[in-house]
Amino acid sequence: MTNIRSIDMLFLDDLFDMGGGYVLNFSDRTLAQFFAEELNIDFDDPVYAKNGTSKAKRLRCFLQTVDKPTVIRTLNALWEYREAIRLRAGAEEKIQNAHGRFLALIDKISGSTAKVPAGQVPPAAFDRVVFVELLQEFQQLSQLQPQRRGYAFEAFLIKLFNKSGLEARDPFRLRGEQIDGSFVLANEIYLLEGKWQNTPLAIGDLHTFHGKIEQKAAWTRGLMISYSGFSEDSLHAFGRGKRVICMDGLDIYEMLSRELPLTNVLERKVRRAAETGSAFVRLRELFL
Repeated sequence: MTNIRSIDMLFLDDLFDMGGGYVLNFSDRTLAQFFAEELNIDFDDPVYAKNGTSKAKRLRCFLQTVDKPTVIRTLNALWEYREAIRLRAGAEEKIQNAHGRFLALIDKISGSTAKVPAGQVPPAAFDRVVFVELLQEFQQLSQLQPQRRGYAFEAFLIKLFNKSGLEARDPFRLRGEQIDGSFVLANEIYLLEGKWQNTPLAIGDLHTFHGKIEQKAAWTRGLMISYSGFSEDSLHAFGRGKRVICMDGLDIYEMLSRELPLTNVLERKVRRAAETGSAFVRLRELFL
């Protein structure tokens, strides 16, 4: 069984400029050097030239021949190099939602489908059609009356998390003006609270949610989703070093419109929180 489907290989062909047998701006020598330095791999091994000797044909053969962890390491290294030369040249991204589609492909190759509950769809099925469908649903929320919007927001979050392959331990439920639930990300348990009110979230709501988390086991974390965002004063008063990460409506809109997998967005928010102590960092700052 191949590591990468033909349709996904077409995307990689576009991403890494593999038309005409090339790979980005590499020469034969510099591509071999890149593989040796970044991956400790002999790219000139004849085993990768069985379908042709051009750089692109050897790379396609390589990606279908080696094990999946090596495929992922290789693609991530090539993406990093691609972005470095693109940004250095000041060139605009020519491929629509390139980063999100790349991350989704990495998830697909890695087989991030372990522990997906029965009835839920693994990340590999979270394709471009689903992004469009969810974006349309999300945009329609603002047109609903408050009570209807609450239930619609609940249904939206259930679909978003299920489609993303996150392991829901406690179904998301609407309680008053908030949505409660829990899920598992990278083997860590998160409590979830969602708010759909028209005004930015107040400091009291953040402290109340953090208080719930502190009453649980020490390893419990939290995700607060505020449809209308957070005021600067509330975030400042909430402080740093909490076991909570935050998302707002703009984060969700940009995530869906840029086709960024939810798991990747949450992982980057968690990492930035660990590095800076900030509970809320906008998605556009995490995915430049």
